Amino acid sequence: MNRQRVDSQGPDDEVMPYSDDETDDELGQSTDGEAEEPAGVSDPTVVQAKASEVGWKVKANDRPYHQLPEFQKKVFLCIKKSRYSGNSIKTYKYNVITFIPLNLYEQLRRVANLYFLALLILQIIPDISTLPWYTTLIPLVVVLGITAIKDLVDDLARHRMDKEINNRKCLVLQNGRFQESKWMNIQVGDVVRIKKNEFIPADILLLSSSNPNSLCYVETAELDGETNLKFKMGLRVTDERLQNEHQLADFDGLIECEEPNNRLDKFTGTLLWNRERYPLDLDNMLLRGCKIRNTEETHGVVIFAGADTKIMRNGGKTRFKRTKIDELMNYMVYTIFVLLILVAAGLAIGHTFWYEEIGSNAWYLYDGKQHDASYRGFLSFWGYIIVLNTMVPISLYVSVEVIRLGQSKFINWDLQMYFKEKDTPAKARTTTLNEQLGQIQYIFSDKTGTLTQNIMQFKKCTIAGRTYGDPTTAQGVTLDRGRPVDWSWNQDADRKFQFMDHSLVAFVRSKKDKEALEFFKLLSLCHTVMVDNKDGELVYQAASPDEGALVTAARNFGFVFLSRTQDTITIREMDQEATYEMLALLDFNSDRKRMSIILRFPDGRIRLYCKGADTVIYERLSPNSKYKEITQTALDSFANETLRTLCLCYKDISIDEYEAWSRKHKDAQVTMSDRDEALDRVYEQIENNLLLIGATAIEDKLQEGVPETIAKLAKADIKIWVLTGDKKETAENIGYSCALLTDDMQIHYGEDVNEKLSIRQANRRNEPPTYRRGKKKPADPFFNTPGKNALIITGGWLNEILYEKKKKRRRLHLRRLGKRPPPSNPQDGQPMNDWEKEMRQIDFVDMACECEAVICCRVTPKQKANVVSLVKKYKKAVTLSIGDGANDVNMIKTADIGVGISGQEGMQAVMSSDYAFAQFRYLERLLLVHGRWSYIRMCKFLRYFFFKNFAFTLVHFWYSFFSGYSSQVAYEDWFITLYNLCYSSLPVLLVGLLDQDVNDKLSLKFPKLYLLGQQGLLFNYRNFFISLFHGIFVSLIIFFIPYGAFLQTMGQDGEAPSDYQSFAVIMASSLVFTVNLQISLDTSYWTFVNCFAVLGSIAIYFGIMFDIHSAGIHVLFPSAFTFTGAASNALRQPYLWLTIILTVGISLLPIICIQFLHKTIWPSVGDKVQRNRKKYEMEMEEEEKKKKPSAFQRGRRSRRSAYAFSHSQGYADLIATGRSIRRRPQSRGGAQDNTREAENI
Repeated sequence: MNRQRVDSQGPDDEVMPYSDDETDDELGQSTDGEAEEPAGVSDPTVVQAKASEVGWKVKANDRPYHQLPEFQKKVFLCIKKSRYSGNSIKTYKYNVITFIPLNLYEQLRRVANLYFLALLILQIIPDISTLPWYTTLIPLVVVLGITAIKDLVDDLARHRMDKEINNRKCLVLQNGRFQESKWMNIQVGDVVRIKKNEFIPADILLLSSSNPNSLCYVETAELDGETNLKFKMGLRVTDERLQNEHQLADFDGLIECEEPNNRLDKFTGTLLWNRERYPLDLDNMLLRGCKIRNTEETHGVVIFAGADTKIMRNGGKTRFKRTKIDELMNYMVYTIFVLLILVAAGLAIGHTFWYEEIGSNAWYLYDGKQHDASYRGFLSFWGYIIVLNTMVPISLYVSVEVIRLGQSKFINWDLQMYFKEKDTPAKARTTTLNEQLGQIQYIFSDKTGTLTQNIMQFKKCTIAGRTYGDPTTAQGVTLDRGRPVDWSWNQDADRKFQFMDHSLVAFVRSKKDKEALEFFKLLSLCHTVMVDNKDGELVYQAASPDEGALVTAARNFGFVFLSRTQDTITIREMDQEATYEMLALLDFNSDRKRMSIILRFPDGRIRLYCKGADTVIYERLSPNSKYKEITQTALDSFANETLRTLCLCYKDISIDEYEAWSRKHKDAQVTMSDRDEALDRVYEQIENNLLLIGATAIEDKLQEGVPETIAKLAKADIKIWVLTGDKKETAENIGYSCALLTDDMQIHYGEDVNEKLSIRQANRRNEPPTYRRGKKKPADPFFNTPGKNALIITGGWLNEILYEKKKKRRRLHLRRLGKRPPPSNPQDGQPMNDWEKEMRQIDFVDMACECEAVICCRVTPKQKANVVSLVKKYKKAVTLSIGDGANDVNMIKTADIGVGISGQEGMQAVMSSDYAFAQFRYLERLLLVHGRWSYIRMCKFLRYFFFKNFAFTLVHFWYSFFSGYSSQVAYEDWFITLYNLCYSSLPVLLVGLLDQDVNDKLSLKFPKLYLLGQQGLLFNYRNFFISLFHGIFVSLIIFFIPYGAFLQTMGQDGEAPSDYQSFAVIMASSLVFTVNLQISLDTSYWTFVNCFAVLGSIAIYFGIMFDIHSAGIHVLFPSAFTFTGAASNALRQPYLWLTIILTVGISLLPIICIQFLHKTIWPSVGDKVQRNRKKYEMEMEEEEKKKKPSAFQRGRRSRRSAYAFSHSQGYADLIATGRSIRRRPQSRGGAQDNTREAENI
């Protein structure tokens, strides 16, 4: 299943292709060489940045230099400013002056707010105003005010964060001495001093440090989530001459380098100083966001500041995110607006004809105005626009904001998403996307720090054919459960290290098992780990967590790595200290997949120790080597448990053999061309005829609950893609560990994908052009064989398959200019036009979406975002991205929902995210519980809100047939004003906040409940029109039943209460009862608060109505309160109460019948779960009692675990050259005997 690539011309799987991240300056440039390049030849690893590499000049200790006219850029008209950014960052939107105008402008860009403002203006015009202006002004001010306050609170939080970062302190060289300065005051060219454990304030060229040769270790967790340290090194010339303040103050070097860009793995420049030029690369750069770890002091000059830094450039554009329901709601508002215009126009035409036929002839209807029928119809049109505007009430938007705010608070308060170990609660950093969490179809996840903890643990091993690691007693008896080994016998042991097999400790301590002693001696000697003795305790510093785990394991078993120099290694072997002479160190790289060390023992013997991937070690074993078959079986067993393995072996070398090889090694070291290849060939000559000792198995610890979470999300039909910068083997292994990949899946790699897509492309080219461009037919599936499929593709292949954007765009540009003929060969490998390129992308997305799992490895931050945007663009799917480092920010911003893993060192991803929590497993609860509930609540709220306002507003429509289409309102003005604010808002608001069809445990137990949201079944145009027709039906009942009751009736007192005011009271009372009882029917989860809200709304209605119909308030405000005594007069008639009961009953009865039939004959999954809730809850309680922890197993022998090595070269070059150890001549005295070179983290 894990096949070798068949296409030797394909991209290198180990290389991360950054060519898609070229700067805009590079995009506009092209070299002659590129124009002459044969069509179809593309190497995505080649980066051409010649044009931009000379455009940025920085002079140290010279601020005025950067203000010269040549470095000015035009901002607006003739206004210019320096092209060099200051170091302050700005993520906020408003300031004191711009808040009110800018916020109002943003709010009035929303169609609904603009619509209500236009209505307000219409209501001010006396001729067409049918409602008082305050009926629109008060709600509009409330809405704008609440939204403005919410925006202000959010922006104040951004202000605080910006202020906290910009006001961090740093030592800057000013006036010849280092002075404390705020980050925001740092400028390009400033020389700064950074101390241990401080964040780096800008992108800085390392000049010198307190370590030998200006070596400096940085932690890049803020950038990539990795906690293992990377080393940086200053130039030799700056290291020797720039150590004290005076020397640094006199430094006037000129740095010429590339323009600011987003490439985290590249920097090219030169330092011009004292008429000499020195080359600069990424190893000389300290990037903003990293942290200085093991160096007391570091000095550097600022190259890029603020927005120009690589971490800020990698942030991508901040996109305004809206939910699908928001977009749908906008279209529905447009639909309602069209309906409103059509209805108003129809009624206006009706008024025109009515006035011509009846109104103009009735002397008692004369209003003293000399308007003709057409003009009156025109005024009536605008009057009805005002009267019927409540079909889209402004309170809808207020209620939506309140519901979203409440749902966000529930996420923040959820104790089951609180990570106690790091005191990190879940945090909803936005309040506008909650219901979108219930519609996710694709999840894009980072690996390191998101799925894994980036912690390696020595778990098992096989030595001389015997496997150790399972719980075992000292006598070798296997146990179901054991206790960790007590390391108290070893004073140097790391107390955090846990191992369950007591028998291996007993064998090592007895010193009887020579292979076991040799095994741990190899682990303590064959590595590139640095060590420091800090306060009497050893602190290891490794290029990768794997190496650190192996050396720590050897340390606990009694083989303690103590120190190293350029050519010696000192260890303590079971309380005996020994020093070995290091003759050669053959470092790991991604091609060799192994490392070796050649040592001279104290007794004069020369031995080679080697560790590496089993695929390369077994090829180099001696025919006489023992334990090959049994070790192979153990490796398969380790692979089944998804452990990372390394084979350990050795070889004794004679003095003559070593000396002959050493001469070849020295020749290879001084080769000027292809030095790496020459060294690899020499290494091959000595790394043969090896004798196998055994193998190690390291666990790349997943975060707790990751496999279970992925399995549960898969049952909810959510597809998970892993996008990582890690190497292919590691990513694939983690895919198996977290159950994303399973043994019944057919895995397809980059070459397979490219071949299938090329065949599809060739077939499409052979189709007739008219057929090709014609009507789309359903695409044939790429995988015709039954079974599950998975895709594993590297960044290089991704560029090859998708026609890497910018390079290919430049080639197309050259073709258009005639510099290169267009490809005529179908095998050319280039797109013939933009349509073909787009079809290729669609094909890739279709193929990937047919797979159960997709893993993209060795991808750049830009590629991660591109993959997300492709799925969004071509699948119209709702996407979620989750990550923890700055390299995930672009992906997080591109997805519909961005989730940041908080509680780690790096918080860059959290700052750009919409939601944040500490563990990947909380994603299950966020989506299946909070997301699903939020979606159901919002859909139910919107359906009901549209219904109740159609039912309320369309009564005016029916009334117009009896009022001469005169824009006369059917209700009292104050009822219209308060209907959506007081009489019907609270019950539906509580449903939007609290309702749940099933509880959280059942939501997690039945992931299929989530499908409703993905398919958008609960709120769409069908539901909208159902609400519309429901509202029309209820409005008909509410108008015509009271109308029939009032027609030719007589009261108990002999009076006919058939006046307009009594009629309005009865209709209003029927409406309030109906809508409040309707929401009661729609409520699934009853609490005391819901009950109180329904009864309270009805009580508030009657309380306010009797008040505003009282004589006392009429005396105070006679023009505003005209319904004096109407309520008390109408509601004392028993038959009118009977009318209200009849109206409400007929309105609700059909709904009750329909709901009954649906739940009994066509029940949904939710209905079934709800019906059997008690049974399922009892089953879950029994499962909890029976549940026992079980180890995850895979059963495929052919699967090989990833080898446990760093993704990049280790520290061997530093060690072998002595650059990390050799002290400067001017270094402080007393340091010569201290050969342990690395400082404590």
